[in-house]
Amino acid sequence: MFADISGSTALYDALGNAEAARAVTALTRQMGLAIKRGGGRVVKKLGDGVLGVFGDGTTAAMAVVQLMREQHLAMCTLPQSHRLAVRVGLCSGEVVEVGGDTYGDAVNVAARLCELAGPGEILSTQATVQGVSHDGVGLVRMGHMEVRGRAEPVVAYQIEWREDDNTEMLTVQGGLPSEMGTLGVVASRGKLQFDWHGTRQSFTAASGVLHIGRGANCHVRVDDPRISRVHARVDWRQGSAVLTDLSSFGTWVRFADGTAPVPLRRESCLLHGVGEIAMSVPFADAGAPVLRFAVSGLGALTE
Repeated sequence: MFADISGSTALYDALGNAEAARAVTALTRQMGLAIKRGGGRVVKKLGDGVLGVFGDGTTAAMAVVQLMREQHLAMCTLPQSHRLAVRVGLCSGEVVEVGGDTYGDAVNVAARLCELAGPGEILSTQATVQGVSHDGVGLVRMGHMEVRGRAEPVVAYQIEWREDDNTEMLTVQGGLPSEMGTLGVVASRGKLQFDWHGTRQSFTAASGVLHIGRGANCHVRVDDPRISRVHARVDWRQGSAVLTDLSSFGTWVRFADGTAPVPLRRESCLLHGVGEIAMSVPFADAGAPVLRFAVSGLGALTE
């Protein structure tokens, strides 16, 4: 199990180093205690993250679910500027212990899944969740996900821990091939503009990582109940804008050149030119929530 804190950079900006460090340290300690209470062992703490090991996948999954629920309740009492979220990656497999540390393919995959997870999200390999069947815990098959450092994709599941969400609506999705790297290079100026129902926002590479979703903390807030709290992420790579789907139901990207929409299931594509992003519902549905975009010095979105 790899768990780390999402939003810590923004917290340091908002609260200052001393107060933010206290909040991060307290949450890291809480993560360690949750691992121990859940029957696991803390291997090490990594700044704003924790590596833990468990005897089996079900035990690990339920310990993480309890951690997420406790963290959610604790954050609800704080103002938005003080809130932090945890993201987790789980993987089962053989490990080797050397000098108190833990090594192996399972450790690496858990770390990569943690990187891919959105705030408040648990991503797990298929083997880890095979025995998980508890009331109030949903499983969403995310399909084949590309994991950095592995030649073959990993079949991943999202563990839905929120008791107030309707997990019966979650659907099973298959894996889709990645379209990353097929769309050319965006100009290095890195300007990105979004339009949601007439509300326009502009960002540059200096803005850093952007989150899109219906959550109040998202940089681009799309107010539609079908969209995930944190639905997608935009990373800047050498001045180019890379969109990564983080959602439960998928994202589709359609470019103005008339090519077929690019379907994303926890995968990425390079944004270029002018286009549209459909979230949770494909473009074929006339009522799909659609966010328009323009990239890199193209000016305003066309009407």
